[in-house]
Parts: sequence; C-alpha cells; structure tokens
Amino acid sequence: MEEGLKEYAAGFAAGIATVITGHPFDTVKVKLQANNTGLHGKKYRNALHCTAHILRTEGIRGLYKGATSSFIGVSFESSLSFGFYSQAKAALQGEWDSETPRLQTIFPSGAFAGAIISCILCPAELIKCRLQVQGVEPIASQKCQIRYSGPLDCATETIKHEGVKGLFRGGLVTLLREAIGNAVFFSTYEYSRFYMHSQAKSALSSRSQAQDLVLDVGIGIISGGLAGMSFWSVVLPLDVAKTIIQTDKKASRNPFDTLSLVYKRVGIRGCYAGLGPTLTRAFPANAAAIVVWELTAKALGIRPSSN
Repeated sequence: MEEGLKEYAAGFAAGIATVITGHPFDTVKVKLQANNTGLHGKKYRNALHCTAHILRTEGIRGLYKGATSSFIGVSFESSLSFGFYSQAKAALQGEWDSETPRLQTIFPSGAFAGAIISCILCPAELIKCRLQVQGVEPIASQKCQIRYSGPLDCATETIKHEGVKGLFRGGLVTLLREAIGNAVFFSTYEYSRFYMHSQAKSALSSRSQAQDLVLDVGIGIISGGLAGMSFWSVVLPLDVAKTIIQTDKKASRNPFDTLSLVYKRVGIRGCYAGLGPTLTRAFPANAAAIVVWELTAKALGIRPSSN
C-alpha cells in the first residue's frame, strides 16, 4: 500500500515537470488545431508564425494560458497514470520475470491507465483549450462568444450554459486518445529502456554511483522522449478532433465525423494540424516526466516497475 502511494507521488512530480516543460508548445498546438483545420477563417502559416503572433499580442504569458488547469489536471493525471500503470502491470505480470518487458502485460496496463485518467483529463483539457484559443482580438472576431477571465470562470460559464455534462464534452475522443496513446507510450518506454540498459551492462561491467545516475538520466531522457513522440504520432488525429469538439460548440461530438469533415476541407494535413509543435514538445516534456518519475521514485525508496 505504501509503495503504491509512493508511485502516485512520483507520477505527480512527473506531471509538474511535464507542464513546466511542455505547456508553451501545447498552446501553439491547440491554436493551430483550432484555426488551421478549415473550420474557421483565421489561419496561421505555421508554428513559428503562431508563436510569434502570441508573443507579439499577448507576451510570454500567452504561451502559458490555461497552465493553471494543466498543473492541476496533468499532475493528477500523471499521478494516476503512472500509479495505475505500475499496479496493473504488477498484477498482470505475476510470476514472470519482472526485468524483461512483455507486451501482453505492458499494452493492456497502459490502455487501462489511459482509460481511467481520461475521465479526469477531459474537463481539465476542455478548460485549458478554451482558454488557449481565446486571443486578445475583439470578441466579435472569435468563434467563442464568451471571454473567460480564468480557469474558474471558464468552468463556471461552461456549467452555466452547457450544464455539468458540458465539462465532459469530448469525453469519448479523450478516452480513445488516452487508452491507445498510453498503451503505445509505455510499450515504447519499456522496450527502449530495457534495450539501452542491456547495452550499457554489456559495455560497462562496473560503474560508480555517479556513473549510474548519469546513465539513468540519459536513458530516461531518450526513452521518455521516444515514448512521447510515439504517443503523439499515433493519436494526433484524435487530439485534433478533441480540440475542435471542445472549443467549437457547433462541432459534432463524434470524433470520426469531425475528422471526416476536416479531411474533406483541408486533406490529411488538417488531421495532423499542430504536428510540428506537438512532436517538438513531446520529446523534452516526456523526457522530463520520465526522468523526474524515476528519480523521485528512487528518492522515495522505490524503483520504477520496469527495473
């Protein structure tokens, strides 16, 4: 029981690292998804143009719009994700060798963790996305006719106009994104980490404590970064649909109908809107998350379950 709580604490720390590192990239991604999918008039030429526009009109704070809800949502989401994954994998693994990754335990454990956390992540991301797409232009030029002063105001106004169920708009596509994405994420992480540690053992028969720390951090950066990029490469179209559904009240709640409409209007590029900033964010944000998760777990007296 105590070890399980420590896993959740380590995951919480990983979530904080994720937001600090990756939120500006996420803001650019959401802006591109909301405006470059052919459903609205305004378009950015590319990620750099979008970033420059935000900095010019809103300053550095504009890149961290919605960060408050992200700190809350992502930190708890990360805590539950790593915690549920570790416990589910331990339960499925049984008597098998815990050192060797097995897809039949990793994949369903990741999918289970993703499905559970989607219930918490959906309202947090809805608030985040609505704040992120809200610019400084006159209200008449924005598709959202309500100007939110902050996360609490956004949540209150959403409930006022759409009911509590409005906070869970995009729940189905969030579940699909998280279940599939986390299964891919943890599979990539576990296998790449195992391979790199195996190579390191062969190359370095004896290491000092300092060398061990440097090696663990290096492997954590690479395996976490690759896992994050794998996650988003697979599920980005679902994320595009989620952003549209959550920020455009007229959009269909069916993610496949939404993606079909995007594809008809702007082609496959529309389904991958925000790919550049997403992948640029994915590596450092997830590398930071994995390194912090592993180091926090060790500081608390536990080791990640893949060890």
